[in-house]
Amino acid sequence: MGTWLLPEDLADILPAEARRIEELRRTLLDLYRSYGYELVMPPLVEYLDSLLSGAGSDLNLRTFKLVDQMSGRTLGVRADMTPQVTRIDAHLLNRAGVTRLCYCGSVLHTRAAGFTATREPLQIGAELYGHTGLEADVEILRLALASVQAAGLHGARVDLGHAGLVRAILDADPAAAGATETLCDLMSAKDEPGLAPWFAALRPDTTEALRRLLRLYGDASVLEEARAVLPALPGVTSALDTLQALARALPAEAVSLDLADARDYHYHTGAVFALYVDGWPDTVVRGGRYDDVGRAFGRARPATGFSLDLRVLAGLLAPATSVPAIQAPWGEQPDLMQAIAELREAGNIVVQSLPGREPDQQEYAFDRELVLGERGWQVVVRR
Repeated sequence: MGTWLLPEDLADILPAEARRIEELRRTLLDLYRSYGYELVMPPLVEYLDSLLSGAGSDLNLRTFKLVDQMSGRTLGVRADMTPQVTRIDAHLLNRAGVTRLCYCGSVLHTRAAGFTATREPLQIGAELYGHTGLEADVEILRLALASVQAAGLHGARVDLGHAGLVRAILDADPAAAGATETLCDLMSAKDEPGLAPWFAALRPDTTEALRRLLRLYGDASVLEEARAVLPALPGVTSALDTLQALARALPAEAVSLDLADARDYHYHTGAVFALYVDGWPDTVVRGGRYDDVGRAFGRARPATGFSLDLRVLAGLLAPATSVPAIQAPWGEQPDLMQAIAELREAGNIVVQSLPGREPDQQEYAFDRELVLGERGWQVVVRR
């Protein structure tokens, strides 16, 4: 193996892609700022027990571990920034009212999440703390849609679900005790053969409700069907009311529902959502409500938010084109240096050619050059 080879599912980001990702980062952070979200920057590494507080076993398996030579304690390289932002809200800011926070940074996974995934996503997201009402969920959903639109992608589809729907049905059946997480995973995957052995152990009414849930997906009309065929448990009714309110707050053509979706059962507590766009087989944005995560840090604040991978989002856009630039000769004459400085201050890209060398790059297209004329240094259009 050559010393230049990188580990599997890790890759360098070359100039054109790096520029596109950085432009997206600035665009989205400015968008979140316009909504009142404050930027935070958690550390890349922290103590493992803090990093995994309130998270499930899945995050633990995705987290790289190492030993801190200073303290002897186990550290983790973050695999998700949301628990860190929750820690900041609960423990450091310690505010009583609504707090809006946003963030952006690399995370590291022990294994890639899918065939198209990298082990080093560049995660960006927004979180809203301190409000239990649907208004917070609506704001987060609209901001997630605005994120995709700001990147230049249109026609995004929102897939809505509710983490409490399957749970409410299972909690009403003592035979499901201890198997909730397994059953939620099977329901989310719509793995009916895998569910069959469990159906035999559950009450008939529970089995019937779960079977019906597996087929309750589509447009907003499935909510009325669900009210007619699912048990009228308080948790079921509350979840359906929440989903109906969220669906009404979004364009009808952009919304679909999957009532069997109980992903991240151990993490999310309410409405969950995923955004899809044409040309990409996986989700582009994931989010939802997770009210209990802050309990591990001493404050169980209401919370809802979303995150996405900037590298995925950038890859869905048209290839970046070369940026217009001005080529200038090498020299240190005061008038030349002043002319270059003024051009750069005006927002132009000016590249000086080193003696005997022409710039060798794809990032810039030299459509102009700086030449010395009768009236000093002037920019002329290249032919």
